[in-house]
Amino acid sequence: MRAPIGSFDDARPAAERLDLLPAPVAAAVRDLDDPGSPERFLHVDTEPEIADTAVFVERHGPELLEQSANCVVVAAKRGGATTLAACVVLSRARVDVNGVVRRQLGARKVSFAPMETATGGTGMEYGGITPVGLPADWPLLVDSAVVDTPWVLIGSGRRRGKLIVPGKAFAALPGAIVLEGLGG
Repeated sequence: MRAPIGSFDDARPAAERLDLLPAPVAAAVRDLDDPGSPERFLHVDTEPEIADTAVFVERHGPELLEQSANCVVVAAKRGGATTLAACVVLSRARVDVNGVVRRQLGARKVSFAPMETATGGTGMEYGGITPVGLPADWPLLVDSAVVDTPWVLIGSGRRRGKLIVPGKAFAALPGAIVLEGLGG
């Protein structure tokens, strides 16, 4: 199957590749993917050593820089409480942690979550965290530019492989809050 973006040798519906996805991502794909839709979640199998965006777009097409997104886990603190949340922005942008995220989460301080916290809380590999399959009680902050992108390349939960998802699908993920200016 030909992927709608990038140049990939092997793109298939993600529901056919559940064995290549971590358990929380596989469960979410089963629940969210519509087999009858032309806008299915796709999986592209790639080498883990090229998972980082700069190397990845060099190999699979420079246009992917405009069509890729990153998902980062943040820890928001207020008083003695810490809230974990995920933020999704296009790869060319940076998450506005000290502005938009802090205000949205009502936090005094927000920082990127430590690797062990992010991987332990998501059940995913660092460098491959995806908003598909996050814990249901986490806020998912999505930049409006991601939702406005027809197809978005995002992590698959593992460093090996990526998902290609319709941008509008991010707004329908559990806990999703679409925000202008999240990707500053």
